[in-house]
Amino acid sequence: MNFTRWSARLPGTQRRAAARTDHELTPDRLGEGAVPAARAEQLTDDAPPVPAVDELPVREVLDRVPALVALVHGPDHRLAYVNDAYVTAFGPRTPGTPASDALPELHETGLLPLLDQVLRSGKPRTVKSRKAPDGRSYTFTCTPVTEGDTGGVLIFAIDVTDHAEAAERLRASERRQRETAVTLQRSLLPQVLEEPDDLRIAATYQPGGTEAAVGGDWYDVITLGGGRTALVIGDVMGRGVRAAAVMGQLRTAVRAYARLDLPPHEVLQLLDGLATEIDANQIATCVYAIHDPNEGKLVYASAGHLPILVRDESGAVLRADEPTGPPLGTGGWIHASGSIPLGPGATAVLYTDGLVERRDEDLDEGIASLERALSGATGTPQVVCDRLVRSAGVTADHDDDVAVLVLQHPSRTGPDSDLFRNAALELLGGVEAAPRARAFASGVLTSWRFPAELHDLGVLAASELVANSLQHGTPPMRLRLRRTDRRLIIEVTDGDDHLPRRRKAEPGDESGRGIAIVATIASNWGSRRTPGGGKAVWCEFVLPKG
Repeated sequence: MNFTRWSARLPGTQRRAAARTDHELTPDRLGEGAVPAARAEQLTDDAPPVPAVDELPVREVLDRVPALVALVHGPDHRLAYVNDAYVTAFGPRTPGTPASDALPELHETGLLPLLDQVLRSGKPRTVKSRKAPDGRSYTFTCTPVTEGDTGGVLIFAIDVTDHAEAAERLRASERRQRETAVTLQRSLLPQVLEEPDDLRIAATYQPGGTEAAVGGDWYDVITLGGGRTALVIGDVMGRGVRAAAVMGQLRTAVRAYARLDLPPHEVLQLLDGLATEIDANQIATCVYAIHDPNEGKLVYASAGHLPILVRDESGAVLRADEPTGPPLGTGGWIHASGSIPLGPGATAVLYTDGLVERRDEDLDEGIASLERALSGATGTPQVVCDRLVRSAGVTADHDDDVAVLVLQHPSRTGPDSDLFRNAALELLGGVEAAPRARAFASGVLTSWRFPAELHDLGVLAASELVANSLQHGTPPMRLRLRRTDRRLIIEVTDGDDHLPRRRKAEPGDESGRGIAIVATIASNWGSRRTPGGGKAVWCEFVLPKG
């Protein structure tokens, strides 16, 4: 092979195509005072002229290049030349042999098809960081070379092993950080959801793909007592361990504030101040909702979060758009509570933006798509949850975290409906209120066929709660008895918002023992303020199994 004919152009350099013209001064052209060329060279101190690039011996230059260089020609890529660096890396090669035989390392790195592309297109191609059989990584640049009607390819390989190893160490570090964040995130989420008597609930959390850092999505279910349930879902802005840690603090705070049995907007008000204290630069969105089976609705407050969706028994989907305040951590905002119906047979969905937000789609379109998916989703909460995630196209390589919380208020009929019953009595006050309450409670508990011991404890608890309301509350008063398949709930409401507290009565005190008696005989008790300005005091008894 005539290498001179195949002298290649190195990437980034240009050959001078114009021929050089020598302008020599002849004696007859010397003017007066002119100096002959020989004497001029002796009289000047200028450096000798530098050889042009075209005058450099190509083989000598390429042999000294530290990068790996190979030249192939023709459709079967016959080897024309390899430089010394290539020989050092892979050993000597026989010229004139097809690259598939002469350069097996290129075949193992998958470069042979690239040579065909370069030869056909006449355009250079580069592949980055391919590991060769010698264990080192190279970036290959394949440049087309033409000479007459024959074409060839110049292969130029730069050793990037150090960079590749550094990149791999960085990727390994990022994988460890992501695994740590995912582990922290999952450990901070509820491992087992609480199971309210009146609701059926399922939830799912899907972390983002390997290229996406873990966010701060969370959800929780909190039984408040008295048959009421709090549901919360939120999303901390940001990624990684920091977002997961902030999420854990907010979730713990929500559970603590929920025990105070405050209205949803007051819970968000407390969370807003806490979020500012945790990190003034960190914000989060959140929805906090309370379900009361006696009211048949969800009372909720939203801090910049996506709307709750509710599918009623007929399949129609409602969107809880208002009221919505700014995210947690912004401060200076008075949140408000709203409500949305959740009667028997209804299904509600709380979710984070990863379920509906797409880069190429408006957010409202994503929510509308979720509404359509929910309208046709039937089955258990877990089935509905899985169907919504699938319909949204969430996969293992999704670019954002996804949290979904689905709750159903079952429509009970037949024998099952006998296990969920309510009875209420309006009390106007006066001396006859306590005897009426005892008689009413006794009759209801007898009709519900409770055992004698539980019957007597229920009547005693109702009597003490009514007596406490008569002494410390104001009309109107109401006694409500509710049974589920797991517990008996007794609740008394009145018009005074002063909450009772348990205290130790002295021997001479004539009052102060009613709440202590209720707390002793009942499985649980509590009190809360009602939206109308009054209060509700309740207690519950766990029913014997079977």
